[in-house]
Amino acid sequence: MDRLDDIKLFLRVLDTGSISAAARRLDISVAVASQRLKRLEGEMHVRLLHRTTRSLHPTPEGLELAEQGRALVEDLDALVSGLRRGAGTVSGTLRVTMPSSFGNQYISPLLPEFMAAYPDVRLSMNLNDELLDLVGAGFDLGIRVGELRDSALVARRLTSNRRVVCAAPAYLRRHGTPLTPADLAVHECLLLVGSGGPQNVWRFTDGKGNEITQRVGGRFESTQGELIRDAAVAGLGLSLHSLWHVHEQIGRGDLKVLLPDYPIPMTYIHAVMPQRRLIPPRVRAFSDFLAGRLGDHPPWEK
Repeated sequence: MDRLDDIKLFLRVLDTGSISAAARRLDISVAVASQRLKRLEGEMHVRLLHRTTRSLHPTPEGLELAEQGRALVEDLDALVSGLRRGAGTVSGTLRVTMPSSFGNQYISPLLPEFMAAYPDVRLSMNLNDELLDLVGAGFDLGIRVGELRDSALVARRLTSNRRVVCAAPAYLRRHGTPLTPADLAVHECLLLVGSGGPQNVWRFTDGKGNEITQRVGGRFESTQGELIRDAAVAGLGLSLHSLWHVHEQIGRGDLKVLLPDYPIPMTYIHAVMPQRRLIPPRVRAFSDFLAGRLGDHPPWEK
């Protein structure tokens, strides 16, 4: 087990950013930690870390070991934990990444209940609208809204993600109400900008289930959904949103749903995990918890 323990030490060094911090976490001396890292590099015949007096960075080989070694270590930890304490024991640090808006609105209020139910779990939450590499960044689980693109991940559907086109009543009084997707071509449309650029092709379905695509444009775009929503409420144009993002504004009458005869194809909200033979109990517990709280009747649909 010495080699596996040395890999655990190496991962802790990357997580904490220094050998001394990792040594303190593991209750060993800095000298012992340095010797074990040198031993690991000697056994693998590669340099894993670039060390200077002020900084420490993984080499390409170190990054590869971190990517593959973390899953190996966590699989073994999950197996040992299950054998020693039973499958119902949930413990350890749970690292989760999710979109900031969804995380703030719907996941944050649920966390106290989860932590009360699982007192041996530590949470590390990353709210980030960038699509992060779960394995490379060391996350146990990610929450993804919309279409899934990474086939190397295990996905569990949590709930539906219905989307709508909406606009403020003031905008519609000035510019009229679009009745078909083709009408959007002459309207100001507020565009969300993703990694591939502005999302300027909106997709709908007709009464027969056929897909309709419509290119849209306008003078306002943003990488943040909140800015798009606020601009729509202010009457600057039409916007396309997940219902969870605008249901309060719709309920108050600040926004009106448009094109009810042309629904947007359904997408979903998923919990995604790295491909592993063994899913750590803390990860399974958290995904079960979210599925139970969101499920078939999420709060924004009520």
